[in-house]
Order: sequence, then C-alpha cells, then structure tokens
Amino acid sequence: MSLAIRKPAALKPGDKITLVSPSSPIDESKLAFVLDLFHAEGYRTELAPNALATGAYLAGSDDQKIADLHYAFSDPDTKAVYCTRGGYGSARLLDRLDLDMMAAAGKMFLGFSDITSLHIPLNRRGLPTVHAPMGITLVRPRQEWVYESLRSVLRGGDPIPANSQTGQTVVAGRAEGVVTGGCLILLCDSLGTPNEVVFDDRIVIIEDVDEAPHRVDGMLTHLLNHGGIRRAAGIVMGEMSGTDDRTDVGIGGMNWRDIVRERLSGLGIPFIIDFPFGHAANMLSLPLGIRAEMDADAGTLRYLEPLCQS
Repeated sequence: MSLAIRKPAALKPGDKITLVSPSSPIDESKLAFVLDLFHAEGYRTELAPNALATGAYLAGSDDQKIADLHYAFSDPDTKAVYCTRGGYGSARLLDRLDLDMMAAAGKMFLGFSDITSLHIPLNRRGLPTVHAPMGITLVRPRQEWVYESLRSVLRGGDPIPANSQTGQTVVAGRAEGVVTGGCLILLCDSLGTPNEVVFDDRIVIIEDVDEAPHRVDGMLTHLLNHGGIRRAAGIVMGEMSGTDDRTDVGIGGMNWRDIVRERLSGLGIPFIIDFPFGHAANMLSLPLGIRAEMDADAGTLRYLEPLCQS
C-alpha cells in the first residue's frame, strides 16, 4: 500500500509561524534577524512556551520540548513549525512524541542539523519537511539567494533560485527520486531503530559539521556496511564543514572531499559534491519527502513536484 502524503499548505501573509527548540538552547537575541525576516513577509510569529528554556546542554527538559512540539503541531492557528537551532537532543524525544499526530497535522516543518532526527520519522509518515537554515544559522550574514530560497519555500515556490551555487560532478549521470537525508551522524544514528532513514531509490542529501576526517570515513563506511545507501538513486553531498581542521595527526589525515569520493564513488550512482546546503557558508532550503531530479553532470538538483498542496 502506498504511503499517504500530507503536503503542508503554502504560507500567506497573516499566517502564524511557531518557533520551537527541540535540541540545544538559544538566546532570544539570536532570533532577532529571522523574526524580522518573517515579519517582513507579513507572517505572525510565536515562541512556543519553552522555546527559550535552558538546562545543561539541552533546551529545557524532554517533557518541555515534547509539549512544545505537540502544541505547535496541534495548534490550529499555526501554519509552520520552525526550529530555532540544532545542536543535540531531538532523538531523545522520539519514543514519546506523537509522530502520527504531527505528520497528520500537515504543517510545514523547517530545520536541519540535529533536526534530521525529526525529519526522518515525519517523512516516513508522509509529511514532507524542509531542510532549512534556522534562527541561529541566520545570525551571520548570508548571500541573498539563501534568504530568497527560504522565503520561496514558505510561499510554496521553487526552493532553488537561479543564482544559487551548484555542485561538482563526482559520478556523472541523472537520477530521479524522493529526496531524503540530512546530517550524516544522525542518519547513522537512525539505523536499526523504528525510525531509520529509508535510502531505497531515493536522492540522498548528506552533510555534517565538526567531525574528524576519520569519523567521516567511519560513518560513510557504516552506511555502506548497512547496505541501504547502495540502493539509493543518487547522492548529493554538501560540505563536511570544519572537518579538515580536526585531522588527528596521530593517525594521519586525508582531505574530506577525497574521503567522500573514495568511500562513495564506487557505488556507481550519480553523485555530486559541494552542493550548497546545511552547515556551509551559504545554504539552500531543500524539501525532503518529495520527488526531485539530479543532474550530476551539471551539478544541479531540480524538484519535480511542489512542496505544498495545491
């Protein structure tokens, strides 16, 4: 039986975006830019009750974060649920979240990094989501196409502006498939759980930050040993940001791009690298859970269907 897809509605002026913090804590001052961006588009915003909560390395307790996610997805006035930051903590919530309710609500859900742990189960339940820069991401100035991509996604438009960057060819060819993926370490963490990422016939987007080169090798090797990545339609690699700065001289080092090529090019499927998303200096907002086409020769990704319901 095919999965029922519940696409979110496109936002229009006057709609409400609720901000949540499922992972690490954030200071309210770091949300000023993204709130201004949303307000300039005519959207209303609300901080979920515990969005600014703190506690050790987490944004409040698991109970507080679960309550905020349940509130945001069940609130009839909320049209989009936007994550303030990543960090760590989303996976701690999975066994107690009402993921079926959240997916059935059909709201737009945006974030990346640690939020990968929430994208995967929501996509598995038929809710397309958006791998998008968060409040903390937009504290630093970015190129204009970064904001254009985010604004377009919210309106239900094309997420890839014509003036955005493209990737570099590793293995030539074209592929079509539903887009899945996100932060490499969270993709690996999902394996063997009830909410593991599905690779079969998918276009898999992968990126990460602050991992040592040998750990990038180890995680990619884990995906290969698991076997799912071997059944993917194509791979779109972002950046392993900060990886080359973490080389362990005791075990030698290798440029992360060479590691990625060595580990994955043997799959023989279309494969591009340095596509602009995730923890890179500039990033697109990429829908997950809908179909796209990648052209590895041109280094491009093109969506074949809209994120939002018509």
